[in-house]
Amino acid sequence: MPVSHKGLSIGSDTLDAPAASEELETLHNFYWVSHKEPHAVRRHAILKSHPEVKKLMGPEPRTKYIVTGVVLLQCAMAFSLRNTSALSWKFWLCAYVVGATATQNLFLAIHELSHNLAFRKPWHNKLLSVFTNTPIGIPYAASFAPYHQLHHKFLGDEVYDTDIPTKFEAVVLSSVLGKAFFATFQIFFYAFRPMFVTSIPLSPLHLINVAYQLAFDYFWITNFGINSFLYFLISAFLAGSLHPCSGHFIAEHYLLNMEEALVGGKLAYKNTPAETETIHSTQESEVTRQDVKFHKDYALETYSYYGILNFFTWNVGLHNEHHDFPFVPWSRLWELNRLCPEYYQDLPKHDSWCMVLWNFIFTQDVTLYNRVKRVNQHLTKAE
Repeated sequence: MPVSHKGLSIGSDTLDAPAASEELETLHNFYWVSHKEPHAVRRHAILKSHPEVKKLMGPEPRTKYIVTGVVLLQCAMAFSLRNTSALSWKFWLCAYVVGATATQNLFLAIHELSHNLAFRKPWHNKLLSVFTNTPIGIPYAASFAPYHQLHHKFLGDEVYDTDIPTKFEAVVLSSVLGKAFFATFQIFFYAFRPMFVTSIPLSPLHLINVAYQLAFDYFWITNFGINSFLYFLISAFLAGSLHPCSGHFIAEHYLLNMEEALVGGKLAYKNTPAETETIHSTQESEVTRQDVKFHKDYALETYSYYGILNFFTWNVGLHNEHHDFPFVPWSRLWELNRLCPEYYQDLPKHDSWCMVLWNFIFTQDVTLYNRVKRVNQHLTKAE
C-alpha cells in the first residue's frame, strides 16, 4: 500500500530507513524555494573531502542500556507518586523537572531508533522503539518512524514533510497568543498533523506497538492506580510544551531571524558544487500555481544548537550534522562536527532553546509561515 495524499503516491519502501541585510519582513506565505535541500549536496561533498566520516556511521551499542535506564527511571517515578494527588504541586514539579526531561529523552531515543542506530538489524531497532514507548503511555513509535523518514527524504516538501505547519495553522495561530497556544500544545500538533496531511500504510509494527502499549497501560493502572499512570501522560504533555528541552522542535527548522537565515543560506552550500551554481529541486518555470511565490535567495532551513541540553537529548541539537548524516549515531555527531569544521563552524546556530521559545512567541515578525517549503513534484500545476 503506497503513501497517499489527494491521489498522489510514493512507494511504501520510501518510509524505511536503510540499515545502519534588510529588515525582517513578516511572512504571509511560506518561504518557497526551488533550491535542492543542502544536506544531500553537503553529504556528497563531505564524503569526498573527508572519506573518514564513513567510519562514524553505524549502531551505537550503548543506546539500549541508556533507554532501559530512562524507562526504569520513569516507572520508578510513577510508582513513587502513586499516592500523591495529581493536582498537587509536588506531582507537577516532579512531572516537569524529571518526567518531562526523561520523556523528551525517550521521544528522541525513538527518533534515534527510527534511523536504526542501536542495532544492525532494523527489526531489533523497531522492537526497542516499542519498548522505549512504554512510559509515554500513548503508542506512537510505529507511526513516528515512517513520517520521520519522509521528513528526511523530502525536507520542506509541501506534502511529505509533515513537520511543516499547515496553512490553516499558520493563518489561525500566527499572533502572539496563537503562537503561545501552539508552543504550549505543540505535542498535539506534532502528533496529529501528519495523519491529516499524508496517510501511511499500517504495518505489523503498528499492531505490536498498540497491543503492547495497551497491555502495559492496563497492567499499570490495575496494579498502581490511575494517579500513577497520569504521571506518564502529564510528563509526555509537558515534554512537548513550554519546557527547555522542547525548544528543539522549533529551533531545528524555523526561520526566526530572516537576515541571519539569508546569510546562512549562502553558507549552506559552501565547499560544494552548489556554491557556484544553483542546483534546483524544482524548475520554477514549470510551476503555475498562484499560491507559490518563489524566493530568489535560499534561506537556511536547519539550525544546530551546541549547548548543555544535548546531554539529555541524544545530541539532537547537532541538527545540521544529523540531517547531513542520519546514519551517524548521537555519540559520534560531535566527532563529525570536529572532522568537518569548514562545513559547520560558520553556519548560524542557536545558543539557547529557551530563548528560541521566547523569540518564537514574542517576535511579532515571526509566524508559523516562517518555514522553507518546496513544491511537491506532482503539484506543480494550478488545479
